[in-house]
Amino acid sequence: MCRIHGFFNSHGSPGEMDAVAALHRRGGPDSTGSAAGPGWALGSNRLAIVDIDGGEQPYRLGEHLTVVFNGEIYNHNELREHLRGLGHRFADRCDGNVLPALYQEYGESFVDHLDGMYAIAVLDRRPGRAVLLLATDDSGMKPLYYRWDPAHRSLHFASEIPALLGFHAVGRSRWDAGLDAYLAGKTPFGEQTMFAEIKVMPPATRMRCVAGEVPVFTRRADPGPEPVTAGLDEVADEVRATMRSEVRRLLHADVPVSVITSGGLDSALVTALAAERQPIHSFTVAYRGTWPFDERRYAAEVARRAGTTHHVVEIDPVDFPALAQTVVAHLGQPNADPITLSSYALFAAVREAGFTVALTGDAADEMFGGYDRMRAATGTAAAGGDWLTGYLDALAVLPAARRRALYTEEYRRRLGDRPGLPREAYEALRGGPGSVLARISEFERRFRLPAYHLRRVDHLSMANSVEARLPFCQPSVVRAARGLPDDLRIRGDQVKRVLYGAGRGLVPPSVLNRAKQPFTLPLTAMLTPGSALWEMTRDVLSPDRLRDGGQLSPAAVEALFAAQAAHPADETALTLWALTVHGMWLDLTVAPRRAASQVGATP
Repeated sequence: MCRIHGFFNSHGSPGEMDAVAALHRRGGPDSTGSAAGPGWALGSNRLAIVDIDGGEQPYRLGEHLTVVFNGEIYNHNELREHLRGLGHRFADRCDGNVLPALYQEYGESFVDHLDGMYAIAVLDRRPGRAVLLLATDDSGMKPLYYRWDPAHRSLHFASEIPALLGFHAVGRSRWDAGLDAYLAGKTPFGEQTMFAEIKVMPPATRMRCVAGEVPVFTRRADPGPEPVTAGLDEVADEVRATMRSEVRRLLHADVPVSVITSGGLDSALVTALAAERQPIHSFTVAYRGTWPFDERRYAAEVARRAGTTHHVVEIDPVDFPALAQTVVAHLGQPNADPITLSSYALFAAVREAGFTVALTGDAADEMFGGYDRMRAATGTAAAGGDWLTGYLDALAVLPAARRRALYTEEYRRRLGDRPGLPREAYEALRGGPGSVLARISEFERRFRLPAYHLRRVDHLSMANSVEARLPFCQPSVVRAARGLPDDLRIRGDQVKRVLYGAGRGLVPPSVLNRAKQPFTLPLTAMLTPGSALWEMTRDVLSPDRLRDGGQLSPAAVEALFAAQAAHPADETALTLWALTVHGMWLDLTVAPRRAASQVGATP
């Protein structure tokens, strides 16, 4: 696991590369390496997971192939044996060292042979024009941000936005429509980030950049779902077996491995399957005091049944303001889920306890149909109602009409009728193939999961030098989930039917039978006058700051504070929190000047 960065068809000094490396050193504290030549440079910070003493990056093959890599290749041993049979030799057994030889043998299709999570940069300087190839894994578990300068035909890239901003050529001006996109999805979906010049590589994508030419993007062929025809019990058994196999594979490392155990079904299943294989430590988070949504009892039951060594990480709400500053800085752009604070603290405790890898239950809801908004949309559609509006409102911090009521008249004018979601995502929901639930599931997997969940998990785990591994994103699990008929995902009030079946006999009945609740911060109860969170939001959302920003109406935001003080409500609390995170992001990362209007076509 590493952090990578570099540039192509541009100019930079060794000092600039060192500065960029330092900006995401916590994601790779064990070693730093780089290679450079006329017009290019590649760099890497390493978090040692496999072959602690090997794994020096950049990887090289001959004089012309140079590779940097962030992630984990789970089938590296099989690939290495195959490549040895073709005459290749390897200096160590680090998972990434197979990449140059694999590229030499298979060219740009080398990624089709990989099983893992990854963002890869390959510089091919064999005779002819130099080519830079960037590639991402199928789910988008390892983000890769980039800035393309069409005037100079130059490219800069990095694993994190704050590091990318370390290149002098990368500007900090904000994408003006970003505030609305953020509030529409709780973080921007699609390729455009909150910075006008910065985009993020989509999952399952290759970017081919030839010196002096415009980059060409290729999305790997999607064979589509394979329809499942078996009954619930049989499919649940198959999913359990698939998950068991993947969890065992993901436990392999040369460093200590742990699990995140929230007390819900998804992480409970991962915990139980990991504990079958080896003694394991589990971690859950709680908050000092008495609050709603306390998961510790259920997590303790999961740990007891699985036989783990269990750790409860308790956070004091008094510390939230300082923690929020840290979290916003590491994420690089706003994410409105308050669980970001808990996630950061949880991964910090994992690292402090001596663990470098943590398996999590993320992505199960997207894959197997676990969200109430999915259930509500399918019910509305079956009754002939407008399911799309309700579903989009459930995705958002607050519904579109109330969102626009927060804006200044000038900002509403600049937005026009622009949808909050990327047009491709919106059209896939509205008119894509398959049932309503099939369309929603594909939208969640392709657009929401990488943006809202996976980047958050990656950035906050790596900020603490912890590699998060996600069994539910493994290709075999994704294939099994995508082929499910609607009835095996959701029936009536039952969600994730197959996964609940897979958990029987492994997960405590108390967890299987409890009402589903989000693994999140009890924000509504905590955001009250006099609390540390209240004082922080008041400061960040002061009328003077809002007037200077020019997008939010001070009077409308003041009305939110009054409503929350008089009648605390989930939507009001989340809106205040989301706007606070956005304000903190502006303070931390955007140059203090009014943004130019860039609402039309995304940059």
